[in-house]
Amino acid sequence: PPQDSMSAFIHPLGLCESSQVGDGTNIWAFAHVLAGARVGRDCNICDHVFIENDVHIGDRVTIKSGVQIWDGVTIADDVFIGPNATFTNDPFPRSKQHIAALKTVVNRGASLGANCTILPGVTIGRDAMVGAGAVVTSDVPARSIVQGNPARIVGYVDTVIVPPATVEATDAADLLGGARLIHLQQHTDLRGSLVAAHFAEQMPFAPKRFFCVYDVPGKDVRGEHAHRKCHQFLVCLSGTVSVFIDDGRARQQISLNTPALGIYVPPMVWAAQYQYSERAVLLVLASDEYDPGDYIRDYEEFLQLRSQAR
Repeated sequence: PPQDSMSAFIHPLGLCESSQVGDGTNIWAFAHVLAGARVGRDCNICDHVFIENDVHIGDRVTIKSGVQIWDGVTIADDVFIGPNATFTNDPFPRSKQHIAALKTVVNRGASLGANCTILPGVTIGRDAMVGAGAVVTSDVPARSIVQGNPARIVGYVDTVIVPPATVEATDAADLLGGARLIHLQQHTDLRGSLVAAHFAEQMPFAPKRFFCVYDVPGKDVRGEHAHRKCHQFLVCLSGTVSVFIDDGRARQQISLNTPALGIYVPPMVWAAQYQYSERAVLLVLASDEYDPGDYIRDYEEFLQLRSQAR
C-alpha cells in the first residue's frame, strides 16, 4: 500500500516517468506512463496500461487493463475505460501525419466498453456510453448510447420512455422543460382519415415556417440541438419516429407513431429524433424564420445557458 493515502501509489512493477500525477491515483503493475503525460487525482490505472506523452487525464478516471492511450487524447473527469479499449493513433497507417493534429476527447462521465475502438479526432460527449466492441468513427453526442460497427445511436442514458397512451384520454400531457404532447383531432370513416390542429387553441405559437424530414436511414439521428428563441411542433405524418428531449436535468423519449399525436418543443430544450421507420415522414412547424444563430449545437454550452437561466 502507499505510504501516504493522499499521494500517488506506483506499484513496484509499474513505471511512471511523469511527475504530473495527482494525489490518490494508483498505477498498477506493468503500467507505463511517459514523462509528458498528466494524470489527475484518484485515478485507477490498471495493469498493462500504456499512456503516451501528449495525454491529459482528469480526476477519478478508471482505465482497465490492456489500454493504450496515445498522443493527442484528452480524458475528462469521471470517465471509465473498459479492458482493451483501443485509441487508434494514426488516421493513415505509415503516414507522416502525427495524431497530435487530430485531438481525441472523451468528455466527463463517459463510459467506453471493453474492446471498443475509437478513431482519431472524435469527441465522446458527456455521460455517453460506448458499447463493448463498438467502432466509433464519428462524434458521439452527450448522453447517447452507441453500439455496432460503425457505432450508431441506439438510445440515451437515463431516459424515461413516455408511452403515447399518456394523451389518449386528454388533449395534452406535460413533459419536461415546458414541452407537451398534444393529441390532435382525428376523424375516420370509410373514405379514410383526417387529422386537424387548431393553433390558437392547442399551441402557444403561430408557425411561420415548416419543413419535412424523410428518407432518413433508420440508423441515423437528426436534430441534436436546442433553440434559443424558436418554438417547434413535431408530428410524424407517416411511419414512426422517436423524439428525445433533455432539459439539462432529465431526459424523456416519446414515439410519434400516429399523425394524431404531436410534440411541442419550446426554446432551450435539447432535442433529437432517431429510430426512423422505413418511409417515415416528420413534419416540423417552427415559430420563426430560419436563423443559424438561434441554434445551440454544443451540449456543454446548452447546459451552461440552462444553468444561467435558473
